[in-house]
Amino acid sequence: MSTTTLDPIEKLLEATVSGKSLIKNRTVLHHTFIPNNIHHRDLEQEKVTQSLLPILKQSRPSNILIYGKPGTGKTLVVRRVLSKIQERVEKTNFPIKLIYGNSKEETTLYGLLVDFGRQLGLSEKELPTTGLSISEVFKRLLRIINKNSLNTVFIIDEIDFLAHLVSKSKNDILYQLTRSNDRIKNGSLTLVGISNDLTFKDRLDPRVISSLGEEEIVFTSYSVNQIHKILEDRIQLAFVEGAVEESALNLCAAMAGREHGDARRAIDLLRVAGEIAEREQKEKVSEEHVRRASQKMEEDKETAAIQSYPLHEKLLILAVMRAGGSSTGEIFSAYTKLCKSVRQKELTQRRMTQMLSEIELSGIISGRIVHQGIHGRTKKFKLTISPETIKQTLKKDLILEDLV
Repeated sequence: MSTTTLDPIEKLLEATVSGKSLIKNRTVLHHTFIPNNIHHRDLEQEKVTQSLLPILKQSRPSNILIYGKPGTGKTLVVRRVLSKIQERVEKTNFPIKLIYGNSKEETTLYGLLVDFGRQLGLSEKELPTTGLSISEVFKRLLRIINKNSLNTVFIIDEIDFLAHLVSKSKNDILYQLTRSNDRIKNGSLTLVGISNDLTFKDRLDPRVISSLGEEEIVFTSYSVNQIHKILEDRIQLAFVEGAVEESALNLCAAMAGREHGDARRAIDLLRVAGEIAEREQKEKVSEEHVRRASQKMEEDKETAAIQSYPLHEKLLILAVMRAGGSSTGEIFSAYTKLCKSVRQKELTQRRMTQMLSEIELSGIISGRIVHQGIHGRTKKFKLTISPETIKQTLKKDLILEDLV
């Protein structure tokens, strides 16, 4: 079939089927992939294993807190240690249950506890997805642990995200989780918290801190050379031979290492660069593909952040764009007009100012204090990303499409 007669969809499908494939195993480039050899993390693997060893000797391990920036191998190491323990457990009669949950993916403490309940074998009827108090969900988890004499390890990934969500009253539930062995007659419960934020403990009740962090393990950021080695291994497993230019590998390692020491970002960068090269039917992944991948990932991240905001935050971002480098008063005026356009009741100026500070944390806008002599000080905000990105993203919102 001649490609000139093909419609755009057929052309892409035909190129995919008959074209050159650079990536032979995409799974290797996904963050859930656990390699056989985790480079530059021997000491950390030993520490996590030693901390959890008591469970194999039929004793309760200490609660553990694991710290490190994103992409430093925390989840990878914990999951590998757990899988190795699981292999041993299957050969014994000692009932061990290793349970993993991610706070960011669940977004609420209730959702996280229900996810743990499902992994413990509780049905929808025994543990509904809504409608119970947190303390009742907690009771039902302990009941099943007690009933089946389970020695349980709860791994809470991105526990710092949970700390943003829990109020002081719910903080008490975290405390109860860490002290739950006082209420378990048969079996045990150990908590392993994985955090991207070294300061997250500051937001917790002191009692939670002392009982949660019985042991602490810190993961340092990877160097450029270490990321280079990690990428070399992934390239060998994921790409066809000779598909990635040495200069593209070097740039990937340099970009991720220089910015954050983040191996996950480096692997994502490599994957997106590979997809761009493949789409263009190139023979190899080049430096140019890596640069374009970096730009695309940045844009995707910003777009996802804007899309995730509720309506009034979106209106506020639009107001900042329209008022351009203006004070909170001018932004509030623009925001009020936008609210009228979409028939929404505007929030108070005080709440709007709080929301501006929250949006500023995401990096979409930036604020600076300006001194105005006898008129005191004011804070002026401006966008840090292109107005075009804002427009393209907000166009997808049916309520806002006419405004942009």
